[in-house]
Amino acid sequence: MSTTSDLITAAVLFGPGALLSIPVITSQRDAKADSARVQAVLAHSAYERAVLAETEQDAPAPPDGGQPTPTPTQAPRLAAVIDLDTRRAA
Repeated sequence: MSTTSDLITAAVLFGPGALLSIPVITSQRDAKADSARVQAVLAHSAYERAVLAETEQDAPAPPDGGQPTPTPTQAPRLAAVIDLDTRRAA
């Protein structure tokens, strides 16, 4: 085989892989940043759960062994409501 045919064969075999490696490497770099963000959110959530568990342990249990009555500090957290435009095109 000649050198030219070897170069063409190498370009056909390795060219698509080289081109596809660029977005793969970029996505891996972005995945590490996303992973750091996810770990930060999980750490914050674990802290909130730990604080909530401490406050629940301090609450006295009812004498009949049932569920404790909810206090204002144990009220469920509600999501923020965004008022969106309700007009629709006819």
